[in-house]
Amino acid sequence: MADNSPAALGWPLQAAVVGGYTPTGDPGPGAGANNPGVDDMDELPMAVALREELAASVSRETDWMASPPVPSQVSRETAPPLPVDVDAEDPPLADAGTETAHIGRPARATPWPTPSRQRVLGIANQKGGVGKTTSTVNLAAALALHGARVLVIDLDPQGNASTAFGVDHRGGTPSVYDVLVDGRPLHEVATPVAELPGLFCVPATIDLAGAEIELVSMVARESRLRRAVEALPEPYDFVFVDCPPSLGLLTVNALVAAQEVLIPIQCEFYALEGLSQLLRNIDLVRAHLNPDLHVSTILLTMYDGRTRLAEQVAQEVRTHFGELVLGATIPRSVRISEAPGYGQSVMTYDPASRGAIAYIDAAEEIAQRSAAEIGGEAAASPGEERSPE
Repeated sequence: MADNSPAALGWPLQAAVVGGYTPTGDPGPGAGANNPGVDDMDELPMAVALREELAASVSRETDWMASPPVPSQVSRETAPPLPVDVDAEDPPLADAGTETAHIGRPARATPWPTPSRQRVLGIANQKGGVGKTTSTVNLAAALALHGARVLVIDLDPQGNASTAFGVDHRGGTPSVYDVLVDGRPLHEVATPVAELPGLFCVPATIDLAGAEIELVSMVARESRLRRAVEALPEPYDFVFVDCPPSLGLLTVNALVAAQEVLIPIQCEFYALEGLSQLLRNIDLVRAHLNPDLHVSTILLTMYDGRTRLAEQVAQEVRTHFGELVLGATIPRSVRISEAPGYGQSVMTYDPASRGAIAYIDAAEEIAQRSAAEIGGEAAASPGEERSPE
């Protein structure tokens, strides 16, 4: 009879260790103080090298804030783990058996406060796949549903924001390319978004892919978008500029045109690596081209409560950026991914889903911050008006 012992088969005689534990459940040699195991994951080893680099970059954006982060804002990251069943992550759509179940005019919600002046926000992060376009589309839709007048400028040659709004962006369509290269007025190419009154989109076509080369020889090439925004005949409450995943001339145009930067950060380690480079570029633009530019908002995206890593990354970001980080955190959601396939934001595709509710919370926080700024200006105005005679 054949010898099937471990030694005969060439296997090691000691028990195999998986994740620091032996098959019998006893702690293996991998679980100890010198080798983090399942019970010792409080530290992201690769994050240590990034902290010093981030600390120097982040201090410029957080010096103006005197108060520490509010502990209650972390509650979303420490909630109980979500069920693994993907189908149960979002409430089912009513009558989802038909495609028309996804489409419907949303009810106009209670208005939120609007800013006293036009806010121009660049949505930037040179890392791809962190939720820039998704956040731009859904924040804009949520604000429009609550009474704001919003313009979205799609500055990414892929044109995903245009697709999500169901706006035509085939080659030859009047687009942001005509604004940057030919000097066409921005309001002439802004297209109303169906089902969302008050929301307009400036589409991006594939022509935009060659715009950076064409802009190189132009005078004041970094300020062409800014001049177009300043020339708008009627201001909007919010202008969102969806940047491409790069730090090229298109992104520089967005940063020069914007007053604020909103940075979406995916709750995974790679998203942290390029953050210090982005902050350095923002600092360069502020020093040489746009002294009013500042990071006003950090949005945590693709948060998966089932993983320890997502909580660790969220805590790292909150530690460095403090109150710049929105309390609302965007979870991974199938509904958010499905909505662009129907030419919609998740607000109109499935308003009851977890993703839609999270974006509504984030958008409301942005609107309330605008109200706080208005209140601060109003409180300061009486003292400014009183002058010695």
